[in-house]
Amino acid sequence: MKDKVILVIIDGLKYQTAIEQCGYLEALVESKKARRMKMIAVLPTLSAPIYETLHTGLEPLEHGITSNDNLRKSKFKNIFAIAKASGLVTAAAAHSFFSTLYNEDPYIPIRDQEVNDPDQAIQHGRFYSENGYSAFNIALPSDHDLMNQASMLVSRYEPHYLMIHSCSCDSIGHKFGGNSLEYAKQAWQVNDQLAQHIPFWIEKGYRILITSDHGFTDSGNHGGSSEIERWTPFYDIGHPIPGVGSKEVSQLSVAPSILSILGLSIPKKMNAPLIDK
Repeated sequence: MKDKVILVIIDGLKYQTAIEQCGYLEALVESKKARRMKMIAVLPTLSAPIYETLHTGLEPLEHGITSNDNLRKSKFKNIFAIAKASGLVTAAAAHSFFSTLYNEDPYIPIRDQEVNDPDQAIQHGRFYSENGYSAFNIALPSDHDLMNQASMLVSRYEPHYLMIHSCSCDSIGHKFGGNSLEYAKQAWQVNDQLAQHIPFWIEKGYRILITSDHGFTDSGNHGGSSEIERWTPFYDIGHPIPGVGSKEVSQLSVAPSILSILGLSIPKKMNAPLIDK
């Protein structure tokens, strides 16, 4: 085994917004403690298909989850399952979609919202859902609480692979649009919470990867093929070559790269190049 890994998915964070609003992450890049790359999202630019792509290294047309509305348990080798089968500890603080994909389908909150089960692919899970949202109360999971849950999982269980998923930028983007003051402020808020927890994660020995599933249109939409929907940031805190990468990278490369960092075997179907240059 090599390094432990934390993957942070900031749902709906545009590439340019990350550069403009995520000052702490940019400071890590500028000070040569991290590497930033432009990542190109697969199609369609929808959340559930891309969650599965990030964990299987497969295109949505190949893994079959092509809409948020045909969510089901993953049928392919994925980071959580491979890590668990290899004797590593896995954890997540994330949307309930991840529970459905990698633990139990359907998601039943009273059973699945909090999980500590060595037999599950996500062995230590803290999940939230969008049930109860309305136009008058978008009921955002607090990024303050989310990051504290993640650090609690680190402190209690020391997972080898921890995934953190924030949906606040996505929720605000849908309500106010990707070019709104509210969206920009929310990106800043996520960055501010990361600034308070990343030093602790580094101290605990983690390689930290931060990305997004998709961008956002000014009208508050995503799912299409425009650059603003497909361009996402990818930060690698602990990358051996810090600074700003000159080449675009693919979301297909995330899963094999994480397995490589963990020192695990990479399935043949995860054949995209590693994010190492």
